Amino acid sequence: MIGRLKGVLIHKSPPWLVVDVHGVGYELEAPMSTFYDLPDTGHEVFLFTHYAQKEDSVSLYGFLTEAERRLFRDVQKVSGIGAKIALAVLSGVSVGEFARLVQTSDVAALTRIPGIGKKTAERMVVELRDRAADLGAGAVVGSIGSPGDPLSEATTALQALGYKPAEAERMARAARSEGDAAETIIRKALQSALR
Repeated sequence: MIGRLKGVLIHKSPPWLVVDVHGVGYELEAPMSTFYDLPDTGHEVFLFTHYAQKEDSVSLYGFLTEAERRLFRDVQKVSGIGAKIALAVLSGVSVGEFARLVQTSDVAALTRIPGIGKKTAERMVVELRDRAADLGAGAVVGSIGSPGDPLSEATTALQALGYKPAEAERMARAARSEGDAAETIIRKALQSALR
């Protein structure tokens, strides 16, 4: 099992990133909470990882904090939730905010995360309430500094998180301010979706 990686960040395009570790490029999928604080490409990065093997695929997920990885693993223990929804949870709320939502049984806020309906949110509250207190501090927020059209990048990232194309574009356009980078647009759009 691969528990962590330390290497040079050579590519990032939400939700994918590639880390070069002594000449081997590891492709990882990461939540937006991790993307917000990644350094620019060409710089060293340290990631906690989660290795998942299924019958037809192998996946590697990367997280900047142990708390994010722990939440990713805990959420998947809830019946009916897989890696895609677990990534959406981490992309939509911080670890601390998620713990608060579960502890206060805020099902309405949880259903605003893509892929989570009312019944799934209720199961999360019931099954994770005891563990929520131990989740610790929230995920860090920073900058990804990707080149290209910020609105298009934000729209693509929102689609990767489970939003329908038209909804993702509407959210990105509503959140954008002049001069905003893609990660800022994504962050604002996700925060607006939770209100």
